[in-house]
Amino acid sequence: MTHPDDAGDTAHPDDADTARRLIAEYRALPADSDRKRAIIAELDANVAAQPFLVSVVADAGEYDLARVECATLLRLWPPADPALAHRAGRALLAALNDPEEDLVRQYAVLALGPYATADPAVTEALTAAARADEDPLVQAGARSVLEEAGRA
Repeated sequence: MTHPDDAGDTAHPDDADTARRLIAEYRALPADSDRKRAIIAELDANVAAQPFLVSVVADAGEYDLARVECATLLRLWPPADPALAHRAGRALLAALNDPEEDLVRQYAVLALGPYATADPAVTEALTAAARADEDPLVQAGARSVLEEAGRA
């Protein structure tokens, strides 16, 4: 049985096979296994894995270093599909608003750049974080992302 956020059918077949194999391995691991972070890193630039990456970064119960890795990949390789890009932006916003995970928040804010121009909620959240976030790294990251996006 496949998970709805697992590898899609729009990528190269080899990418989809690799994504399915790595995602199955990921799901079989204990919650705090560092192998999860390594698996996410192996999915670098694998378009078929993007829905899975979005689901991991959005899940506050996931291993924090895996979420950080997902945020990084979604920054480097934002989804081309507008609906998935919207979901990615919203997942990163959810991670940014997770008060329990400072490191995840710091990476999530940096990953929001590619999503700022297409989603006003992302720009609003970045603007608010740049002005008043309690974490100075999140504040600085938000300012940097807004400048890069031409929104500062």
